[in-house]
Amino acid sequence: MLRVIAVLLLIPLLDIMLLVAVAAFLGPVPTVLLVVLTALIGLLLVRAEGRHTLRKIQASVSRGELPTDELVDGGLLLVAGALMLTPGLVTDLVGLLIVVPFTRYPIRLAVKKFVITPYADAKADGFVTGNVYVGGFPGGENANAAGERRGPGAGGQGGQSGPQGFDVDDDDVHDVEFDDEEK
Repeated sequence: MLRVIAVLLLIPLLDIMLLVAVAAFLGPVPTVLLVVLTALIGLLLVRAEGRHTLRKIQASVSRGELPTDELVDGGLLLVAGALMLTPGLVTDLVGLLIVVPFTRYPIRLAVKKFVITPYADAKADGFVTGNVYVGGFPGGENANAAGERRGPGAGGQGGQSGPQGFDVDDDDVHDVEFDDEEK
């Protein structure tokens, strides 16, 4: 979290430093025109990509599929639009990287891996990634430091672990008789 705050504070600082350097080189009026021009071009790109993403969302929904990637793209385009509206060349560059589809793809993968999946996993108590306990108590008497069950009742010696950590021997599985079975 501290790194995120540092980056959020670093970007405006870099923007100011770059604007001062460009203004010293080009002059103040061309620098302002450059910032306005990059913002306008960026917003036109965001608008075009937003329409394209909306069409992709509608096509996915009409096919009966969940538009997960398209919704993440839509969120990223919202962030890109906000960055493009913020005056500065660094924010315009970051916004442009988000707008362009072939650079947005790795950003989308990173957002899904490091933001969306951990958040959804925390809200669903591990069901998103499958990090759930099947049975027993986590950290119980037969657990190692990682909380995994060891020994009897955990699929170790003497059989396989069944539901709720019960031991199931292979002999017990094959010798089961049912009353409903035709003879």
